[in-house]
Amino acid sequence: MPGLPGLTGPPARRSAVLSACVAVAAALASLTAPAPAAFAAAVPGHESPPGHHHADGRASTVAADPDEAAVIGEEHARAHAQRRSAAKGPKEYPQSKRTESLTALTSSQQRTNAPFSAAQFGRFTEFFPSPDFGVHTALLPTGKVLLFSFERVETDPTKETGPTDRIGPTNAGRAFLWDPAKGTGPRAFKKVEPPTVLMPDGTYTPRPAPFFCAGHAFLPNGMVGVFGGNTGGKGGSGAKLSFVFDPWTETWFRNQDMAVGRWYPSVVTGADGRQIIMSGQSERGTGTPTPVVERFPALRHPVPWRTYDIPVGLAAERMRADAPFRNDYPHLFSLRDGMVYGLGRDADQQWLFDPVKETRTDLPRRPADFRGYGSAVPLPAGFRGPDSVLVLGGDPHDPNTYRLSGGRWTTEEPRAFGRTQDDTLILPDGTLLTVNGALDTRNYGHGPFNPKADLSYRRIELRDAKGHWKLGPAQRLPRGYHSNALVLPDGRMMVTGDELQQIANDPDIKDEMDGSIELYEPAYLHRGGGRPALDRVPGGDLGYGAAFEVRSSTAARVKRAVLLAPTTVTHAVNTSQRHLELPLTGVRGSVIGLRTPPGAADAPPGYYMLFLLDAKGVPSTAKWVKLGGRRQ
Repeated sequence: MPGLPGLTGPPARRSAVLSACVAVAAALASLTAPAPAAFAAAVPGHESPPGHHHADGRASTVAADPDEAAVIGEEHARAHAQRRSAAKGPKEYPQSKRTESLTALTSSQQRTNAPFSAAQFGRFTEFFPSPDFGVHTALLPTGKVLLFSFERVETDPTKETGPTDRIGPTNAGRAFLWDPAKGTGPRAFKKVEPPTVLMPDGTYTPRPAPFFCAGHAFLPNGMVGVFGGNTGGKGGSGAKLSFVFDPWTETWFRNQDMAVGRWYPSVVTGADGRQIIMSGQSERGTGTPTPVVERFPALRHPVPWRTYDIPVGLAAERMRADAPFRNDYPHLFSLRDGMVYGLGRDADQQWLFDPVKETRTDLPRRPADFRGYGSAVPLPAGFRGPDSVLVLGGDPHDPNTYRLSGGRWTTEEPRAFGRTQDDTLILPDGTLLTVNGALDTRNYGHGPFNPKADLSYRRIELRDAKGHWKLGPAQRLPRGYHSNALVLPDGRMMVTGDELQQIANDPDIKDEMDGSIELYEPAYLHRGGGRPALDRVPGGDLGYGAAFEVRSSTAARVKRAVLLAPTTVTHAVNTSQRHLELPLTGVRGSVIGLRTPPGAADAPPGYYMLFLLDAKGVPSTAKWVKLGGRRQ
């Protein structure tokens, strides 16, 4: 184990301790899975910088064994002691309480949802354990879902469960793949551990990269760029880490560090396929958001286009424009004009970035006040790319939704009530669905770090094509901070995230499945008559403004063809969503003629799900197509 401090002493003792190290790691790995960073809010509806509020949430320090410390060092020995302590099981939050809570939530969900017609409101179906909390999720073009977060340091959900302010090996990341084709059991998950790194935290102890609360977006070759993370200390400090996850080899690759540390940054893919990285707390700690904007890869490197173009050791580069956001995770969108819209949480920090000229200009002030972790969605605009964004959530006292279009803001129809930590998705039929939410960060209606939740935050809301909202059925778990959701290729919706609630409702806190996933079937899957079939799509790259053909055994029923971009999301920030209608140019037997969007500003290069829909809005199961050509 190279790099471990204090690795001295008699060979026999050294061997024994190293053996213990391996044994502890293997036997207790399932018990040390920490949860994402959680932070209470100073004022309801106004979140303070991450890491400031831990309530009594820091896990108590466990003393290291002196003999063990003499061999492997104080910090490493303390980590062992902490893991051994965790293995004995929680003392303050018993398993019976978790079991009773999950049973009660199951019952209340059944009672609440009984009156709802699945054909009108959809329905929640499967609920099953996951080995990860799903603080970060991404739907990959292989159909698998990447989930990553951190190793938990606490199993009591009334305390901070993540290693937010930890320095040393307990501040570590983890990652898994879920393969829906393999079902919902443990064999459907595969561990894809992040690279081992030496963090500049004074200990330089190797550990899986602590990339939780990073930012991420898709590259044109289907890989996920992940930037930033948590070095630990100072209320949470930004890491300079830069990785890609390769869905084709299911492997992580490390690139050159960024110029600055970033904890809570946002990332968006532009029309040229390069990624723009903004914001985040710097390496100097919480309260030091960076204004530096970076681009990956740097212009001197080609954009990774082919599936075997793996970015390894590539550099990002600093752009001339700055982005002095006062608060983290701004919403970023690349719209049909090729510009990047940076919609900050503060009403007066709404900016337009030109990624070619590298300039920043002001947008009008958004209505209402500060908004915390809420949704923002680029609204479908037919054949062309989106030209407007709907901002919603983030303020429990404001149910209104706000639309930015044509350089001005309008107040749109409100939802039933205000909520934060919500996730709003575009469905294949062009409607919107909000899931998850809370009163505030770590507050579900009864104070921070209290798993008890108001039922209202568990109910979904649906927005039709005319912009009208209606409340729908309830999900099993309340999911607030660190909750996530995405649309799967079969048209279902996956819901996960919020380690506090997952830990509070874990049916077996001692096993390695300490997260959970719930599946929802939208109403279009319950309208009868069967689904359209999409049997074959082109296998090569599709150019812009190009005609192409697909095959369907139900071609006569097909009325619409839709491209839906896959989601990669964290902290209610989803920069990848996009919905485009493709013109049907003709139907000949089982062959349907279609045309791709006009250009890369309408749909940035990369992988999209192609759905065929019938007159009732029922979608086929999607197949993946790739837009664009190789770009330099």
